Amino acid sequence: METAFGVVEVLGFAFVAALGVLTLIGLVLFVIDRMQTGDAIRRNYPLIGRFRHIFSELGEFFRQYFFAMDREELPFNRAQREWVARSGEGRSNTVAFGSTRNLNVVGTPIFANAPFPPLHDQFTSAAPLVIGPAARIPYEAPSIFNISGMSFGALSRPAIQALSRGARDAGIWLNTGEGGLSPFHLEGGCDLVFQIGTAKFGVRDAAGNLCDDKLREIAGHAQVRMFELKLAQGAKPGKGGILPGAKVTEEIAAIRGITVGESAISPNRHQEAGDNDALLDLIAHIREVTGKPVGIKTVVGAEEDTRALFETIARRGPEAAPDFITIDGGEGGTGAAPMPLIDLVGMPVREALPLVADMRDEFGLHERIRLIASGKLVNPGDIAWALAAGADFVTSARGFMFALGCIQALKCNRNTCPTGITTHDPRLQKGLVVERKYTRVARYARAIISEVETIAHSVGVPEPRQMRRRHVRIVQANGRSKPMNRIYPGYTPPTAS
Repeated sequence: METAFGVVEVLGFAFVAALGVLTLIGLVLFVIDRMQTGDAIRRNYPLIGRFRHIFSELGEFFRQYFFAMDREELPFNRAQREWVARSGEGRSNTVAFGSTRNLNVVGTPIFANAPFPPLHDQFTSAAPLVIGPAARIPYEAPSIFNISGMSFGALSRPAIQALSRGARDAGIWLNTGEGGLSPFHLEGGCDLVFQIGTAKFGVRDAAGNLCDDKLREIAGHAQVRMFELKLAQGAKPGKGGILPGAKVTEEIAAIRGITVGESAISPNRHQEAGDNDALLDLIAHIREVTGKPVGIKTVVGAEEDTRALFETIARRGPEAAPDFITIDGGEGGTGAAPMPLIDLVGMPVREALPLVADMRDEFGLHERIRLIASGKLVNPGDIAWALAAGADFVTSARGFMFALGCIQALKCNRNTCPTGITTHDPRLQKGLVVERKYTRVARYARAIISEVETIAHSVGVPEPRQMRRRHVRIVQANGRSKPMNRIYPGYTPPTAS
Protein backbone atom coordinates (compact mmCIF):
# COMPACT_ATOMS: atom_id res chain seq x y z
CA MET A 1 0.00 0.00 0.00
CA GLU A 2 2.86 2.38 0.86
CA THR A 3 4.42 1.66 -2.54
CA ALA A 4 1.16 2.57 -4.31
CA PHE A 5 0.92 5.86 -2.39
CA GLY A 6 4.55 6.56 -3.28
CA VAL A 7 3.87 6.08 -6.99
CA VAL A 8 0.85 8.39 -6.75
CA GLU A 9 2.97 11.05 -5.04
CA VAL A 10 5.67 10.80 -7.72
CA LEU A 11 3.11 11.04 -10.52
CA GLY A 12 1.44 13.98 -8.82
CA PHE A 13 4.75 15.77 -8.45
CA ALA A 14 5.61 15.08 -12.11
CA PHE A 15 2.24 16.45 -13.18
CA VAL A 16 2.64 19.62 -11.14
CA ALA A 17 6.19 20.07 -12.44
CA ALA A 18 5.07 19.59 -16.07
CA LEU A 19 2.21 22.01 -15.53
CA GLY A 20 4.62 24.53 -14.10
CA VAL A 21 6.99 24.19 -17.04
CA LEU A 22 4.13 24.57 -19.53
CA THR A 23 2.86 27.62 -17.66
CA LEU A 24 6.33 29.16 -17.73
CA ILE A 25 6.67 28.46 -21.47
CA GLY A 26 3.22 29.95 -22.02
CA LEU A 27 4.15 33.09 -20.11
CA VAL A 28 7.38 33.48 -22.07
CA LEU A 29 5.53 33.08 -25.38
CA PHE A 30 2.86 35.50 -24.16
CA VAL A 31 5.49 38.16 -23.48
CA ILE A 32 7.26 37.48 -26.81
CA ASP A 33 4.00 37.73 -28.74
CA ARG A 34 2.97 40.95 -26.96
CA MET A 35 6.35 42.59 -27.55
CA GLN A 36 6.93 41.56 -31.20
CA THR A 37 5.76 43.94 -33.93
CA GLY A 38 5.64 41.77 -37.06
CA ASP A 39 2.36 39.90 -36.56
CA ALA A 40 -0.70 41.92 -35.55
CA ILE A 41 -2.79 38.86 -34.61
CA ARG A 42 -0.17 37.50 -32.19
CA ARG A 43 0.39 40.99 -30.73
CA ASN A 44 -3.31 41.50 -30.05
CA TYR A 45 -4.06 37.89 -29.09
CA PRO A 46 -0.87 36.49 -27.54
CA LEU A 47 -0.44 32.73 -27.50
CA ILE A 48 -3.92 32.06 -28.93
CA GLY A 49 -2.96 33.89 -32.14
CA ARG A 50 -0.31 31.25 -32.81
CA PHE A 51 -3.02 28.70 -33.63
CA ARG A 52 -3.95 30.67 -36.75
CA HIS A 53 -0.51 30.04 -38.25
CA ILE A 54 -0.60 26.37 -37.24
CA PHE A 55 -4.03 25.83 -38.79
CA SER A 56 -3.02 27.70 -41.96
CA GLU A 57 0.01 25.46 -42.36
CA LEU A 58 -1.96 22.27 -41.78
CA GLY A 59 -5.00 23.35 -43.77
CA GLU A 60 -3.73 22.18 -47.17
CA PHE A 61 -3.07 18.71 -45.78
CA PHE A 62 -6.39 18.44 -43.96
CA ARG A 63 -8.20 19.47 -47.14
CA GLN A 64 -6.36 16.81 -49.14
CA TYR A 65 -7.26 13.96 -46.81
CA PHE A 66 -10.56 14.91 -45.19
CA PHE A 67 -12.49 17.61 -47.01
CA ALA A 68 -11.74 17.75 -50.76
CA MET A 69 -13.84 15.63 -53.09
CA ASP A 70 -12.12 13.23 -55.51
CA ARG A 71 -12.15 15.72 -58.39
CA GLU A 72 -11.64 19.03 -56.56
CA GLU A 73 -7.96 19.43 -55.76
CA LEU A 74 -5.32 21.31 -57.74
CA PRO A 75 -2.90 20.93 -59.37
CA PHE A 76 -3.86 17.23 -59.41
CA ASN A 77 -6.92 15.76 -57.76
CA ARG A 78 -7.23 12.54 -55.79
CA ALA A 79 -8.78 10.59 -58.68
CA GLN A 80 -5.83 11.41 -60.94
CA ARG A 81 -3.23 10.55 -58.32
CA GLU A 82 -4.91 7.30 -57.29
CA TRP A 83 -5.14 6.12 -60.92
CA VAL A 84 -1.37 6.49 -61.18
CA ALA A 85 -0.83 4.81 -57.80
CA ARG A 86 -2.98 1.80 -58.70
CA SER A 87 -1.25 1.47 -62.06
CA GLY A 88 2.20 1.65 -60.49
CA GLU A 89 1.28 -1.02 -57.96
CA GLY A 90 -0.08 -3.30 -60.65
CA ARG A 91 -3.62 -3.20 -59.24
CA SER A 92 -6.77 -3.11 -61.32
CA ASN A 93 -7.97 0.30 -62.42
CA THR A 94 -11.56 -0.79 -62.92
CA VAL A 95 -14.14 1.19 -60.94
CA ALA A 96 -17.75 0.59 -59.98
CA PHE A 97 -21.11 2.34 -59.96
CA GLY A 98 -20.26 5.27 -62.25
CA SER A 99 -17.88 8.10 -62.93
CA THR A 100 -17.13 10.78 -60.34
CA ARG A 101 -16.14 13.16 -63.12
CA ASN A 102 -18.46 16.04 -63.96
CA LEU A 103 -18.86 15.69 -67.72
CA ASN A 104 -20.55 19.10 -68.02
CA VAL A 105 -17.40 21.13 -67.30
CA VAL A 106 -16.49 23.30 -70.28
CA GLY A 107 -13.50 21.90 -72.17
CA THR A 108 -13.98 18.30 -71.05
CA PRO A 109 -12.98 15.90 -73.86
CA ILE A 110 -15.41 13.09 -74.60
CA PHE A 111 -14.30 10.35 -76.98
CA ALA A 112 -16.82 9.36 -79.64
CA ASN A 113 -17.20 5.59 -79.55
CA ALA A 114 -17.55 3.74 -82.85
CA PRO A 115 -20.60 1.58 -83.61
CA PHE A 116 -18.37 -1.22 -84.94
CA PRO A 117 -14.97 -1.07 -83.22
CA PRO A 118 -12.14 -3.38 -84.32
CA LEU A 119 -12.11 -6.90 -82.90
CA HIS A 120 -9.27 -8.17 -80.72
CA ASP A 121 -7.42 -9.77 -83.60
CA GLN A 122 -7.43 -6.40 -85.39
CA PHE A 123 -5.64 -4.50 -82.59
CA THR A 124 -2.11 -3.22 -83.09
CA SER A 125 0.33 -1.12 -81.07
CA ALA A 126 1.81 2.14 -82.28
CA ALA A 127 4.86 1.40 -84.41
CA PRO A 128 8.25 3.01 -83.64
CA LEU A 129 8.58 6.44 -85.23
CA VAL A 130 11.80 7.90 -86.61
CA ILE A 131 12.91 11.28 -85.28
CA GLY A 132 15.58 13.22 -87.16
CA PRO A 133 15.85 11.25 -90.40
CA ALA A 134 18.42 13.72 -91.71
CA ALA A 135 20.73 13.38 -88.69
CA ARG A 136 23.76 11.11 -88.94
CA ILE A 137 22.26 8.91 -86.22
CA PRO A 138 18.43 9.13 -86.36
CA TYR A 139 16.39 7.89 -83.43
CA GLU A 140 13.70 5.26 -83.90
CA ALA A 141 11.57 6.05 -80.86
CA PRO A 142 9.64 2.98 -79.71
CA SER A 143 6.97 4.45 -77.40
CA ILE A 144 4.18 7.04 -77.64
CA PHE A 145 4.57 7.87 -73.91
CA ASN A 146 7.83 8.92 -72.26
CA ILE A 147 9.37 10.70 -69.27
CA SER A 148 9.66 14.48 -69.48
CA GLY A 149 12.63 16.56 -68.30
CA MET A 150 13.46 16.32 -64.58
CA SER A 151 17.05 17.09 -63.67
CA PHE A 152 19.38 15.52 -61.17
CA GLY A 153 19.32 18.31 -58.64
CA ALA A 154 15.65 19.00 -58.85
CA LEU A 155 15.24 15.24 -58.22
CA SER A 156 17.23 13.07 -55.87
CA ARG A 157 19.72 10.34 -56.73
CA PRO A 158 17.33 7.43 -55.96
CA ALA A 159 14.54 9.13 -57.92
CA ILE A 160 16.72 9.37 -61.04
CA GLN A 161 17.91 5.78 -60.55
CA ALA A 162 14.35 4.50 -60.31
CA LEU A 163 13.23 6.49 -63.36
CA SER A 164 16.18 5.24 -65.40
CA ARG A 165 15.61 1.58 -64.55
CA GLY A 166 11.85 1.88 -64.97
CA ALA A 167 12.22 3.56 -68.35
CA ARG A 168 14.46 0.74 -69.55
CA ASP A 169 11.96 -1.90 -68.45
CA ALA A 170 9.05 -0.10 -70.10
CA GLY A 171 10.96 0.68 -73.32
CA ILE A 172 10.53 4.44 -73.08
CA TRP A 173 12.92 7.39 -73.10
CA LEU A 174 13.96 9.52 -70.13
CA ASN A 175 14.69 13.23 -70.55
CA THR A 176 17.60 14.32 -68.35
CA GLY A 177 16.27 17.79 -67.65
CA GLU A 178 18.64 20.74 -67.80
CA GLY A 179 20.93 19.62 -64.96
CA GLY A 180 23.42 17.64 -67.03
CA LEU A 181 24.07 13.93 -67.47
CA SER A 182 24.63 12.04 -64.22
CA PRO A 183 25.83 8.44 -63.74
CA PHE A 184 22.38 7.71 -62.35
CA HIS A 185 20.72 8.55 -65.67
CA LEU A 186 23.02 6.09 -67.39
CA GLU A 187 23.03 3.20 -64.95
CA GLY A 188 19.50 2.04 -65.78
CA GLY A 189 20.34 1.49 -69.45
CA CYS A 190 17.38 3.40 -70.90
CA ASP A 191 17.27 5.72 -73.92
CA LEU A 192 18.05 9.30 -72.91
CA VAL A 193 17.18 12.74 -74.28
CA PHE A 194 19.82 15.22 -73.14
CA GLN A 195 18.27 18.58 -72.41
CA ILE A 196 20.38 21.71 -72.90
CA GLY A 197 19.08 24.51 -70.72
CA THR A 198 19.94 28.18 -71.01
CA ALA A 199 22.82 27.77 -68.53
CA LYS A 200 24.29 24.87 -70.60
CA PHE A 201 24.79 22.68 -67.52
CA GLY A 202 26.90 19.67 -68.39
CA VAL A 203 28.03 21.07 -71.75
CA ARG A 204 29.47 24.45 -70.74
CA ASP A 205 32.99 25.78 -70.56
CA ALA A 206 34.46 27.76 -67.66
CA ALA A 207 32.75 30.92 -68.89
CA GLY A 208 29.35 29.25 -69.16
CA ASN A 209 29.34 29.04 -72.98
CA LEU A 210 28.40 25.99 -75.03
CA CYS A 211 31.41 23.68 -75.32
CA ASP A 212 31.67 21.50 -78.44
CA ASP A 213 34.07 19.06 -76.78
CA LYS A 214 31.60 18.39 -74.00
CA LEU A 215 28.79 18.06 -76.53
CA ARG A 216 30.80 15.36 -78.31
CA GLU A 217 31.50 13.67 -74.98
CA ILE A 218 27.79 13.52 -74.13
CA ALA A 219 26.91 12.36 -77.65
CA GLY A 220 29.49 9.60 -77.28
CA HIS A 221 27.16 7.78 -74.92
CA ALA A 222 25.08 5.44 -77.07
CA GLN A 223 22.16 5.82 -74.66
CA VAL A 224 21.90 9.55 -75.44
CA ARG A 225 19.64 9.42 -78.47
CA MET A 226 18.59 13.07 -78.92
CA PHE A 227 19.30 16.60 -77.71
CA GLU A 228 16.55 18.98 -76.61
CA LEU A 229 17.28 22.72 -76.57
CA LYS A 230 15.09 24.14 -73.82
CA LEU A 231 13.76 27.57 -74.75
CA ALA A 232 10.97 27.78 -72.20
CA GLN A 233 9.20 25.68 -69.57
CA GLY A 234 5.46 25.71 -69.01
CA ALA A 235 5.57 26.77 -65.37
CA LYS A 236 7.95 29.69 -65.93
CA PRO A 237 8.19 30.89 -69.53
CA GLY A 238 10.51 33.86 -69.77
CA LYS A 239 12.55 32.75 -66.76
CA GLY A 240 15.32 30.19 -66.52
CA GLY A 241 15.58 27.23 -64.20
CA ILE A 242 15.85 27.74 -60.45
CA LEU A 243 17.77 25.30 -58.24
CA PRO A 244 17.86 26.54 -54.62
CA GLY A 245 21.30 26.61 -53.02
CA ALA A 246 20.21 24.12 -50.35
CA LYS A 247 19.98 21.49 -53.08
CA VAL A 248 23.36 22.22 -54.71
CA THR A 249 25.55 19.46 -53.24
CA GLU A 250 29.16 18.77 -54.23
CA GLU A 251 28.02 16.01 -56.56
CA ILE A 252 25.43 18.17 -58.31
CA ALA A 253 27.82 21.11 -58.52
CA ALA A 254 30.44 18.93 -60.22
CA ILE A 255 27.98 17.60 -62.81
CA ARG A 256 26.57 21.05 -63.57
CA GLY A 257 29.82 23.01 -63.33
CA ILE A 258 28.59 25.40 -60.60
CA THR A 259 29.45 26.35 -57.00
CA VAL A 260 28.38 24.24 -54.02
CA GLY A 261 25.62 25.78 -51.92
CA GLU A 262 24.85 28.63 -54.33
CA SER A 263 21.47 28.85 -56.05
CA ALA A 264 21.68 28.03 -59.76
CA ILE A 265 19.61 30.58 -61.66
CA SER A 266 19.65 29.97 -65.39
CA PRO A 267 19.37 32.87 -67.87
CA ASN A 268 15.91 33.53 -69.24
CA ARG A 269 17.02 32.56 -72.76
CA HIS A 270 19.99 31.24 -74.74
CA GLN A 271 22.33 34.16 -75.36
CA GLU A 272 23.24 32.75 -78.79
CA ALA A 273 19.61 32.70 -79.96
CA GLY A 274 18.15 36.18 -80.13
CA ASP A 275 15.95 35.51 -83.17
CA ASN A 276 14.66 32.61 -85.25
CA ASP A 277 17.61 32.55 -87.64
CA ALA A 278 20.07 32.39 -84.75
CA LEU A 279 17.98 29.66 -83.13
CA LEU A 280 18.06 27.53 -86.28
CA ASP A 281 21.81 28.12 -86.56
CA LEU A 282 22.26 26.85 -82.99
CA ILE A 283 20.14 23.77 -83.68
CA ALA A 284 22.14 23.02 -86.82
CA HIS A 285 25.41 23.45 -84.95
CA ILE A 286 24.46 21.03 -82.17
CA ARG A 287 23.18 18.51 -84.72
CA GLU A 288 26.40 18.74 -86.71
CA VAL A 289 28.63 18.36 -83.63
CA THR A 290 26.68 15.48 -82.08
CA GLY A 291 25.33 13.75 -85.19
CA LYS A 292 22.03 13.17 -83.39
CA PRO A 293 18.52 14.64 -83.68
CA VAL A 294 18.05 18.06 -82.08
CA GLY A 295 14.75 19.63 -81.13
CA ILE A 296 13.39 22.44 -79.00
CA LYS A 297 11.16 22.66 -75.95
CA THR A 298 9.02 25.77 -75.83
CA VAL A 299 5.80 27.35 -74.62
CA VAL A 300 3.48 29.00 -77.13
CA GLY A 301 2.81 32.63 -76.28
CA ALA A 302 1.32 34.12 -79.42
CA GLU A 303 0.26 32.64 -82.74
CA GLU A 304 2.26 35.28 -84.63
CA ASP A 305 5.53 34.23 -82.99
CA THR A 306 4.95 30.59 -83.85
CA ARG A 307 4.15 31.46 -87.43
CA ALA A 308 7.32 33.54 -87.66
CA LEU A 309 9.38 30.48 -86.71
CA PHE A 310 7.76 28.34 -89.39
CA GLU A 311 8.18 31.11 -91.97
CA THR A 312 11.90 31.22 -91.16
CA ILE A 313 12.10 27.44 -91.61
CA ALA A 314 10.26 27.73 -94.94
CA ARG A 315 12.71 30.39 -96.14
CA ARG A 316 15.77 28.35 -95.17
CA GLY A 317 14.47 24.93 -96.18
CA PRO A 318 13.27 21.81 -94.30
CA GLU A 319 16.82 20.73 -93.49
CA ALA A 320 17.08 23.76 -91.17
CA ALA A 321 14.06 22.70 -89.11
CA PRO A 322 14.32 21.28 -85.60
CA ASP A 323 13.84 17.51 -85.62
CA PHE A 324 11.13 17.79 -83.00
CA ILE A 325 9.22 20.43 -81.04
CA THR A 326 8.18 19.75 -77.47
CA ILE A 327 5.16 21.89 -76.62
CA ASP A 328 4.88 22.53 -72.91
CA GLY A 329 1.62 24.06 -71.75
CA GLY A 330 1.32 26.96 -69.36
CA GLU A 331 -0.10 24.48 -66.85
CA GLY A 332 3.23 22.64 -66.72
CA GLY A 333 4.99 22.04 -63.41
CA THR A 334 8.32 22.79 -61.80
CA GLY A 335 10.09 22.61 -58.47
CA ALA A 336 10.44 26.37 -58.04
CA ALA A 337 8.94 29.31 -59.93
CA PRO A 338 7.34 32.70 -59.26
CA MET A 339 3.58 32.36 -58.75
CA PRO A 340 2.64 34.93 -61.46
CA LEU A 341 4.45 32.82 -64.08
CA ILE A 342 2.91 29.55 -62.86
CA ASP A 343 -0.57 31.06 -62.77
CA LEU A 344 -0.72 33.51 -65.63
CA VAL A 345 1.89 33.08 -68.37
CA GLY A 346 1.93 30.68 -71.32
CA MET A 347 -0.76 29.20 -73.55
CA PRO A 348 -2.33 25.97 -72.21
CA VAL A 349 -1.30 22.85 -74.10
CA ARG A 350 -4.91 22.14 -75.11
CA GLU A 351 -4.89 25.31 -77.17
CA ALA A 352 -1.23 25.36 -78.18
CA LEU A 353 -0.92 21.79 -79.50
CA PRO A 354 -3.61 22.02 -82.22
CA LEU A 355 -2.26 25.41 -83.25
CA VAL A 356 1.32 24.18 -83.73
CA ALA A 357 0.19 20.93 -85.37
CA ASP A 358 -1.84 22.88 -87.92
CA MET A 359 1.07 25.19 -88.73
CA ARG A 360 3.43 22.26 -89.11
CA ASP A 361 1.06 20.74 -91.68
CA GLU A 362 0.44 24.07 -93.40
CA PHE A 363 4.18 24.44 -94.03
CA GLY A 364 4.50 20.85 -95.27
CA LEU A 365 6.62 19.66 -92.33
CA HIS A 366 4.44 16.82 -91.02
CA GLU A 367 7.09 14.16 -91.61
CA ARG A 368 10.05 16.45 -90.90
CA ILE A 369 9.13 17.75 -87.42
CA ARG A 370 7.77 15.44 -84.73
CA LEU A 371 5.52 17.01 -82.11
CA ILE A 372 5.82 16.09 -78.44
CA ALA A 373 3.09 17.23 -76.05
CA SER A 374 3.80 17.99 -72.40
CA GLY A 375 2.09 19.76 -69.53
CA LYS A 376 -0.20 18.13 -66.93
CA LEU A 377 -0.87 15.06 -69.06
CA VAL A 378 -0.89 12.13 -66.62
CA ASN A 379 -3.91 9.91 -67.27
CA PRO A 380 -4.94 7.87 -70.36
CA GLY A 381 -7.56 10.38 -71.49
CA ASP A 382 -4.95 13.18 -71.49
CA ILE A 383 -2.55 11.19 -73.65
CA ALA A 384 -5.31 10.02 -76.02
CA TRP A 385 -6.51 13.62 -76.43
CA ALA A 386 -2.98 14.82 -77.27
CA LEU A 387 -2.46 12.14 -79.92
CA ALA A 388 -5.83 12.94 -81.48
CA ALA A 389 -5.00 16.66 -81.46
CA GLY A 390 -1.80 16.14 -83.47
CA ALA A 391 1.02 14.99 -81.17
CA ASP A 392 3.35 12.19 -82.22
CA PHE A 393 4.53 11.57 -78.65
CA VAL A 394 3.50 12.60 -75.14
CA THR A 395 5.80 13.12 -72.17
CA SER A 396 4.96 13.47 -68.49
CA ALA A 397 7.00 14.50 -65.47
CA ARG A 398 4.57 14.74 -62.58
CA GLY A 399 2.80 11.56 -63.61
CA PHE A 400 6.04 9.67 -63.09
CA MET A 401 6.63 11.51 -59.82
CA PHE A 402 3.30 10.13 -58.61
CA ALA A 403 4.44 6.70 -59.75
CA LEU A 404 7.52 7.14 -57.56
CA GLY A 405 5.28 7.88 -54.58
CA CYS A 406 4.85 11.69 -54.67
CA ILE A 407 2.02 12.78 -52.34
CA GLN A 408 1.76 16.35 -53.69
CA ALA A 409 3.20 17.79 -50.48
CA LEU A 410 4.25 20.92 -52.46
CA LYS A 411 7.73 20.95 -50.86
CA CYS A 412 9.77 20.47 -54.05
CA ASN A 413 11.64 23.77 -53.61
CA ARG A 414 12.50 23.31 -49.92
CA ASN A 415 14.70 20.19 -49.84
CA THR A 416 12.21 18.68 -47.37
CA CYS A 417 10.25 16.36 -49.68
CA PRO A 418 8.78 13.70 -47.35
CA THR A 419 8.93 10.97 -50.01
CA GLY A 420 12.62 11.43 -50.90
CA ILE A 421 11.90 12.39 -54.53
CA THR A 422 13.00 16.05 -54.58
CA THR A 423 15.32 16.21 -51.58
CA HIS A 424 19.03 15.64 -51.04
CA ASP A 425 18.61 14.93 -47.35
CA PRO A 426 19.97 11.36 -46.94
CA ARG A 427 17.48 10.65 -44.14
CA LEU A 428 14.51 11.48 -46.36
CA GLN A 429 15.99 9.75 -49.40
CA LYS A 430 15.93 6.46 -47.50
CA GLY A 431 12.18 6.38 -47.97
CA LEU A 432 12.61 5.92 -51.73
CA VAL A 433 13.74 2.35 -52.31
CA VAL A 434 14.90 2.09 -55.91
CA GLU A 435 14.32 -1.66 -56.18
CA ARG A 436 10.64 -1.18 -55.36
CA LYS A 437 9.95 2.12 -57.11
CA TYR A 438 11.40 1.41 -60.55
CA THR A 439 8.83 -1.33 -61.09
CA ARG A 440 6.08 1.20 -60.35
CA VAL A 441 7.52 3.53 -62.99
CA ALA A 442 7.48 0.76 -65.60
CA ARG A 443 3.99 -0.44 -64.66
CA TYR A 444 2.59 3.09 -64.86
CA ALA A 445 4.02 3.62 -68.35
CA ARG A 446 2.70 0.29 -69.57
CA ALA A 447 -0.74 0.96 -68.03
CA ILE A 448 -0.97 4.33 -69.79
CA ILE A 449 -0.09 2.81 -73.16
CA SER A 450 -2.51 -0.09 -72.67
CA GLU A 451 -5.45 2.12 -71.74
CA VAL A 452 -4.73 4.64 -74.50
CA GLU A 453 -4.90 1.68 -76.87
CA THR A 454 -8.25 0.78 -75.30
CA ILE A 455 -9.56 4.29 -76.01
CA ALA A 456 -8.28 4.06 -79.57
CA HIS A 457 -10.10 0.77 -80.09
CA SER A 458 -13.30 2.22 -78.65
CA VAL A 459 -13.31 5.06 -81.19
CA GLY A 460 -12.80 2.58 -84.01
CA VAL A 461 -9.09 2.63 -84.89
CA PRO A 462 -6.56 -0.20 -84.37
CA GLU A 463 -3.81 1.88 -82.70
CA PRO A 464 -3.45 5.23 -80.90
CA ARG A 465 -1.71 7.34 -83.55
CA GLN A 466 -4.65 6.79 -85.89
CA MET A 467 -6.94 8.78 -83.62
CA ARG A 468 -8.04 12.08 -85.14
CA ARG A 469 -9.79 15.20 -83.88
CA ARG A 470 -13.12 13.93 -85.16
CA HIS A 471 -12.88 11.17 -82.57
CA VAL A 472 -13.02 13.70 -79.69
CA ARG A 473 -15.88 15.96 -78.66
CA ILE A 474 -15.29 19.01 -76.44
CA VAL A 475 -17.96 20.18 -73.97
CA GLN A 476 -19.09 23.76 -74.68
CA ALA A 477 -20.51 26.49 -72.44
CA ASN A 478 -24.08 25.62 -73.42
CA GLY A 479 -23.63 22.09 -72.07
CA ARG A 480 -23.44 20.45 -75.49
CA SER A 481 -20.29 18.92 -76.93
CA LYS A 482 -18.77 19.72 -80.30
CA PRO A 483 -16.32 17.64 -82.38
CA MET A 484 -12.78 18.91 -81.91
CA ASN A 485 -12.27 19.04 -85.68
CA ARG A 486 -14.97 21.73 -85.83
CA ILE A 487 -13.23 23.77 -83.14
CA TYR A 488 -9.76 23.21 -84.61
CA PRO A 489 -10.44 22.25 -88.25
CA GLY A 490 -6.79 21.64 -89.09
CA TYR A 491 -4.98 22.68 -92.22
CA THR A 492 -6.62 21.89 -95.54
CA PRO A 493 -4.48 22.35 -98.66
CA PRO A 494 -6.06 24.73 -101.18
CA THR A 495 -7.64 23.00 -104.16
CA ALA A 496 -6.44 23.80 -107.66
CA SER A 497 -8.85 26.01 -109.54
